[in-house]
Amino acid sequence: MNANDLQKQYNSGQRNFSGVNLVAAKLADLNLAGINLTGANLMAAKLTNANLSGANLSGASLTLAQLRGANLTGAKLSGVRLDGADLSQANLSRANLSEADLTSVNLSMADLTEANLSRAILKAGADLSEANLNGAILSGTNLTNANLTNTNLGEANLSGAKLSGASFNGANLKEANLLGTNLVDVNFEGANLAGAKLMK
Repeated sequence: MNANDLQKQYNSGQRNFSGVNLVAAKLADLNLAGINLTGANLMAAKLTNANLSGANLSGASLTLAQLRGANLTGAKLSGVRLDGADLSQANLSRANLSEADLTSVNLSMADLTEANLSRAILKAGADLSEANLNGAILSGTNLTNANLTNTNLGEANLSGAKLSGASFNGANLKEANLLGTNLVDVNFEGANLAGAKLMK
């Protein structure tokens, strides 16, 4: 299937595109709200500024995909592969990214308000600088060596997260839950930890 076929079928009312092959497809700026792309192959697809709000992308491969500025509000992304993808300035508020592979992902300035990233993998220098993770769930998440400089993590749940080598320089961790985390080699320089839960 190519991008034109997808758009035509979507515009005619079709929403189920599970398992389709759209490697390197050019889907930028398209309205694909509510689409079902479970298990689809979207490796290196261009989805810049696309509307994928409420979409189901569970188990899909979006390795190296370009999603800068995309709207993924409330999207289902559990178990998705987004390693090396560009999600900078994307809206992922209330999205479900549980157990997603976000290795080396770019989420700088993204909106992840109340998103679920439990047990997700954000290691190998994932960039979450200046992202909004207010109220997000990051329990059991792997943030080894992640960049969270100036990130808003107010009231976020990071219980049991792997934080070795992560940088929270200038981050807001007010009222955040850090119980059960290993804080060895973590950089909290200039961070706001007021009311944060660090130990029982």
